[in-house]
Amino acid sequence: MCRIAAYTGPEIPLENIIVRPAHSLLAQSQHANEAKLTVNGDGFGISWYGADTAPGLYRDVLPAWADENLTNLCRMVHSRLFIAHIRASTVGETSRANCHPFKFGKWSFCHNGQIPHFKAIRRRMLAALPDHLFEALQGTTDSEMIFFTLLANGLEVDPAAAMRTTLAQIGPAGDDGPIKITCVFSDGETLFAFRHATVGNAPSLYASGVLDNGGRSLASEPLCGTAARWSAIPTDTMCAMTVAGVETLDGLVAA
Repeated sequence: MCRIAAYTGPEIPLENIIVRPAHSLLAQSQHANEAKLTVNGDGFGISWYGADTAPGLYRDVLPAWADENLTNLCRMVHSRLFIAHIRASTVGETSRANCHPFKFGKWSFCHNGQIPHFKAIRRRMLAALPDHLFEALQGTTDSEMIFFTLLANGLEVDPAAAMRTTLAQIGPAGDDGPIKITCVFSDGETLFAFRHATVGNAPSLYASGVLDNGGRSLASEPLCGTAARWSAIPTDTMCAMTVAGVETLDGLVAA
């Protein structure tokens, strides 16, 4: 399973979330505590927002700990909102196009989990995409397909309703195992978070309290040892994080 970290608040260097904390995303790439795999070495990526509406994007297939460019980038780039992801692949080969986050327009998206029966539904889901989204699809992962299906289902208008429709299109789990979806995405103004599993626990995701600089963070695992400052994102409920706090959108998203 993958690991995720995201931030919103006053502009900071990316390293304050990705590199410097005691249990930073970079540390989790080799020493994850709440995942089936302790090592997540199938690539990484960062999307960040600045003056432009569309996010910047940096992705590579190297393990996060093996790329000196990552630590230099995180030291020099400052942002008010960003999403970072380290990958342990389940669907799709290791390639830059399959590394998260994915972006389209002002949106960026990353995912931890899997659709075990994705091969059986991929052609149907591709056919359901409008032409402009079909042409923009670059990789072969279930994660990118979830993102583009959300966009097709009205993500920009109503994220909770878009997720309900997307889960209905994915359909029930087959014999290959349960569907597990934990995702973080943004339009550059708000961080959205969602967790879902058809059986068992959804992959972990926590929301921080107010950080020392007044910002807030989402992370697969608390970035520091003060676990009391972090609370689990509830399952099957779309959550929206801003500097003001975390609120649920439209109550229960999935039964």
